[in-house]
Amino acid sequence: MTVAENVAFPLTLRGVPKDEIRRRVGETLEIAGLSGFGGRKPRELSGGQQQRVALCRALVYRPPVILMDEPLGALDKKLRDQLQVEIKSIQQELGLTVIYVTHDQEEALVMSDRIAVMRNGLIEQFDTPRELFERPRTPFVADFLGAANFLPGRIEQHDGEHTLVRLDNSGGLIKARHHDLASGTRVKVAVQPGRLRACAAGDGFCTGMVENATYVGTLVRAGVRIDGGDGPLLRLEVPADRGPVAGERVGISADPEDVNLFPTDEQAG
Repeated sequence: MTVAENVAFPLTLRGVPKDEIRRRVGETLEIAGLSGFGGRKPRELSGGQQQRVALCRALVYRPPVILMDEPLGALDKKLRDQLQVEIKSIQQELGLTVIYVTHDQEEALVMSDRIAVMRNGLIEQFDTPRELFERPRTPFVADFLGAANFLPGRIEQHDGEHTLVRLDNSGGLIKARHHDLASGTRVKVAVQPGRLRACAAGDGFCTGMVENATYVGTLVRAGVRIDGGDGPLLRLEVPADRGPVAGERVGISADPEDVNLFPTDEQAG
């Protein structure tokens, strides 16, 4: 079938009059940026255009809900990024409800108004993208969305709007936004790599040695071995113009609003 025949197929099955089919197919192709492609065969289209045809065939009969199951998984990153914006724009223009399944965390954050993070078939947290990323309710959500750094420690005290935690490995004191947890509670401190900052050695909540630093365009991704720490490297993502280099000693700091705390199973004491 041609592109137009593909898009018309759901309407043909439903017995919609031909004039109405022609009108709705034309409208839908225009929305998807495919005007003028109706007479072509799918094999004559690019991968991105083929995905638009599939989208049009779902849109043409205006269903109340559309399920998209990893529709962009087979496309290269540049095209995937482009189509994410286009699908979101079409969804908003037509006022559609779309359930979008993806294993790509960045894609979920870009595409969604609300996200359900699932674990073992159960919803771990259902929230806005910003709330999920900045206020995860469980360590699983924190790690799944941003590969969080986890540091064990114990709540030392509450200081006004902040909670102070003494870290196990470095002995440093990290300041978090206020959490309703009792002093002495054992916690996991969670901070996303992009929310940590490299500073002068001794000026942060801990100090360490940069073991690796990778340039990725606008960012430098670095792994830091914390003084006194024998666990995984602390991961940082910092602007390239301020990125540390391998072998450099640095301090690590973070805004308290970016520090999340999760109680562990161990008893305080």
